[in-house]
Amino acid sequence: MKLIASFFGVGYLRPAPGTWGSLAALPVGYVLLLAGGFWLLLGATLIAFVAGLIATKAIIATGDDHDPSWIVIDEVVGQWIALFPVAYGAAMMGVEYWQLYPGWIAGFALFRLFDIRKPWLVGMADRRGDALGVMLDDVIAGVFAAVVTIVLAGIAHGVLM
Repeated sequence: MKLIASFFGVGYLRPAPGTWGSLAALPVGYVLLLAGGFWLLLGATLIAFVAGLIATKAIIATGDDHDPSWIVIDEVVGQWIALFPVAYGAAMMGVEYWQLYPGWIAGFALFRLFDIRKPWLVGMADRRGDALGVMLDDVIAGVFAAVVTIVLAGIAHGVLM
């Protein structure tokens, strides 16, 4: 369970294990995209969410901390969600995934911002104090980051001017 929750040990890196988890999600997400495109990334995200929920539930049941900092599978899931618009957009445009690197940077930075600041629904999910809350706050932060990434891409491409 610890192997899954820590994303193969990445969660034990210091400082800022959540940022390390998000960073580790990027190359793994890229490989998933190269191997199977957007739909593989989506499927891997769903599998990671379920596996992370099960692992987190088992781990927090044995301790006092409802969200140990070394659990970073939630950051991986949220980061992959933040990349959905980039992955889908590249596939739609028929370009290499790396060519949308501003979207990768925006997705990472925005996800970390929403995950750390925990605005509105992100904070509500985090305050649940259970395994679902651990996973859900990062899912919501990923969705927020994805939406803002889409808006920024629209502005950059003159669609939303």
